[in-house]
Formats: sequence, C-alpha cells, structure tokens
Amino acid sequence: MTAARITVNGDEAPISPAAPHTTVLDFLRERGLTGTKEGCAEGECGACAVLVARPGTHEPTDWVAVNACLLPVAALDGQEVVTSEGLATPAVLHPVQEEMAVRGGSQCGYCTPGFVCSMAAEYYRPDRRAHANPADCTDPEHGPNGFDLHALSGNLCRCTGYRPIRDAAFAVGTPAEADPLARRRKQSPPEPAATEYTRGDSAFLRKGTLDETLRLLRERPDAVVIAGSTDWGVEVNIRSRRADCVVAVDRLPELRELRIAPDHIEIGAALTLTEIERRLDGEVPLLAELFPQFASRLIRNGATLGGNLGTGSPIGDSPPVLLALEASLVLADADGEREVPLADYFTGYRQSVRRPGELIRAVRVPLPLSPVASFQKIAKRRFDDISSVAVAFALDIEDGTVRKARIGLGGVAATPIRALATEAALEGEPWTAGTVEAAARVLRAQGTPMDDHRASAAYRAEMLGQSLRKLYVRTTGTVSS
Repeated sequence: MTAARITVNGDEAPISPAAPHTTVLDFLRERGLTGTKEGCAEGECGACAVLVARPGTHEPTDWVAVNACLLPVAALDGQEVVTSEGLATPAVLHPVQEEMAVRGGSQCGYCTPGFVCSMAAEYYRPDRRAHANPADCTDPEHGPNGFDLHALSGNLCRCTGYRPIRDAAFAVGTPAEADPLARRRKQSPPEPAATEYTRGDSAFLRKGTLDETLRLLRERPDAVVIAGSTDWGVEVNIRSRRADCVVAVDRLPELRELRIAPDHIEIGAALTLTEIERRLDGEVPLLAELFPQFASRLIRNGATLGGNLGTGSPIGDSPPVLLALEASLVLADADGEREVPLADYFTGYRQSVRRPGELIRAVRVPLPLSPVASFQKIAKRRFDDISSVAVAFALDIEDGTVRKARIGLGGVAATPIRALATEAALEGEPWTAGTVEAAARVLRAQGTPMDDHRASAAYRAEMLGQSLRKLYVRTTGTVSS
C-alpha cells in the first residue's frame, strides 16, 4: 500500500508525520497555508473552508467547499485540495477575491479566506445560470448571476457586515474558458485511495469495498466509523476525543448509490446531503424542504443520512422527515443484510438496534409519496442551528378527508418518535379547523419534552400544536381558530 499523500494547490505532499486525528486545518496551517483559520472548531463559522475535488452532478468533478476543521487529513488521502492561497497567483487575484476587495467585503480579514472558498465553490457550480433579465431578479437570496446565497450560510462575519459580501457574491461572473479550476471540472476526480495510515497506537483505515469494511468492523468492533466527520470532528476538537481506530466509509461505492424503483427510492448512506439534494432535484418534496434547513451548505457537503441516523441523536433533523416518509434502513454486516423500519430503529437515547460491526448501507423511502408534506424546524437561528423542535408531516387528503397521516417529531423525547396518537386523531376525519384544533391538543401532549438551554418543555409542547395549525393554514389559506 502506498504512503498516504494529498495534493494541495497542485503540489503533492505526504500526510506523514501527522497523527491520524490531525485535521485538514492543522495540516494546512503547519505547511504555512495560514489563510485557513480556526474560529469555532465546530463547523459553524466557515473560517476554515477549503475546496475539495469530488464526483460531480453535472460535470465529472465538482469543487466542493468543506470545513477543514472537522475532516481528518488522512480522509483526503489521494485527494485534491485548494485553499484560498491556491485560487490566485501573486500577480492576479481570483475573480471572487477581486469582487470581495473592490466591494469592501473584508475588514479584519479573519473570515475572508473561508468566505472566498465557499464563494468559489458556488462560482464554479456547473449549473449556475444568470437570469435572462437580471433587472427582474428580486429574490434576495439568489442573485441575478444565479448565485445561491445559501452557499455562504455556513460562513460568519463579525465586523464587515454581510451586505458588501452579498454584493460581491452577486457580482461575480462566469468562469473563463482558460480558468484552470473550471477546466478541471471536465476531468474525473481522483479515485478514493485504500488507506492504512498508522501512527503509534492509532490508525485511520479506508477499505476499497463494503465487504472488506464489514470484515474489518467484525475484527474491530471498537472502531469509530466516519463519513463526513461532521459529528466526530467536533468530538475530536472540543472534547479531545481520540480513537485507536477510525474507519472511513464515505467513498465506498456500495454506500453511494441512489436508485428510484417503482415502489421505493433507495438512498446510499454515504451520499452527502448536497449530493442527494441535487440528484433527487425535488423528487421527494419533504426532503427538499429539509435540506435548506439542515445546518449549512459547508456541513451538507460532508454530512450523510447514514451519519445523522447513526449517531442516534434525538435532535437530528433527518429522522423526523424519514419517520414521516415511513422510511426503513438497510443494515449490513459481515453475515448479510436486514431491513428495519426507522420507527423500530431507535431504542433509547443515542441507542438503536444496530449491532456491533453493523453499518447503515442505505435508506429506503416507499412510494408513492403522500401529496401533502411539510417540515418545520423551530430554532433560534433561521439557518445553521440545532433545532429546539422539528416536525415533519406527510398527509393524504382526499375529498376533504384525511385518509392517511404520518408525523415525525424530533427534540421532544429521548429519541425521534412518530406522533401516533395525533395520526390516529387525524385519520378518517375531515380536514377542517375543528379537526386540526382537536388534533393540535393531542400533538401538544406527544413526547416528553424537557427544559434546557434551547427551549422550555412548555415552549416545545406549544410549538408542536402550532406546527399543525401552520400546516392547515398553508394548505387551506384559512386560520384554524
């Protein structure tokens, strides 16, 4: 097996002697690339953003912005990274950098390199298209040049203010044909390397196939399994957690398939949320509502459904949606596979039916989908925040009657739950203000919400009832009471 190496700004370098837990951020800064900054070490500020070459949706390669503070550098063995320093030459600024400079988008400059990298990822997005009539573009979150401002939702600025940054984003043009990073999109990204990186008693391992990985996990049931490392990276940085063995599954082909069959959609557990969003392209409206509210684009570029479900967190955003969709999980180990309804998956706080050595291979969503769908996330910030309460609805309403109701809840119990009593209160009843008010009272009593720093139990209960009233207003245009 060849020594672990990484290409940074076009130059190949060995990962050694970095420890297996060393982040991309620390690796880069130790090499003198100090444009990459550490702000929060949790993936919430974006000062550490860099570009990575990944499999593309519309072109062979996409330039994807990720949080360098969360990702182990060993996870990028054989991969290509571009930092803010690599975007320009000493003589010529990159177009994104140029616009940030002339429009006053930088003051102290601490956050600026991260903004530039996130902005560059959107600049190079192959399907970004300018409006035919820029003067008619009135959407404050999408520029006349087709720039999606959500690309910057994971970047914080504490001194410049966001207006000049937005002005810069909405002013960038189209990459020139000679732009080397634009031309690079026409070539395939590097194949993921099988990695066996060991230093002392710690190891970072990536196998080439799912079977090899499952055999490894049978031998090492103590191993920490990561994909985007958006959860484990926080544990490493903030809680100084270390693992004797980390196993990466993010590039396993068997975990990166998306198939639409006549009776279900199967989503690979290691596909990133951004990849799922772009490949489904609105095919599952409830997931389409989830994605913009799930953390930030920087996080969604690494986070996976497998990881969000694997942590077993009661406040993960995807479980309520997948519960409302009646999803099931395909669990795999060295002996084979089994399918488990998500409603039966969680057994306690951060506990599940998943056995040692078992992986989530895929998520299956049955078809057809319920036509009325809504995901409501109650949090202190509009984006890039942890939910206080999350509610997902999937309803079949025919001739004014609720024929079927599925409701998933997060943040109101030790696990994500189905609101079974509320579903029963709705099914077979007319979709009227009276029905909604009665069901809202039932929904307020679902779960066992608690008081914590995010919200009180009373507030959480009230938000449950309000979420159903809000859905009623959305579907009928009539206030429920």
